[in-house]
Amino acid sequence: MLYTLIHTIHIFSVFIYGGFLFVDILFLSKMKQTLDEDEQKKAREAIMIHVRKVVPKALIVAVITGMYLFTQVFGEISSDGLTYFQIVLSIKAFLGLWLGFRGVNQVFFGIQPWVFKSHLFPFSLVVIIILLSQFMYLNVSM
Repeated sequence: MLYTLIHTIHIFSVFIYGGFLFVDILFLSKMKQTLDEDEQKKAREAIMIHVRKVVPKALIVAVITGMYLFTQVFGEISSDGLTYFQIVLSIKAFLGLWLGFRGVNQVFFGIQPWVFKSHLFPFSLVVIIILLSQFMYLNVSM
């Protein structure tokens, strides 16, 4: 029951974080095409006031719940080494922790990334993580 509750919270927090990135990449970045620069800045800031209240917290919840889920499903390492599932889950966890580390530094400490300053990079990582979550349950023997 606890696992299911935490898994549900994890999914919702990922939807919030990934959903914002999706909207920002596909829609908010296109406001420049129809609004002048001043209107675009005002419109974006009006949205971002609300985004800053929710999205960073959703990212932190996604990372914390993801760490818990990782401990519950990773399993024991056999004498043959890591399974396909464990390898893919480890890659997923690494990318999720990278997003979390980047988000915590940016939001709570004001440390801006040196490279990949747009939301395109985090969005790409979210898409990769989602794809990996679908592929990790494939029954592939190594």
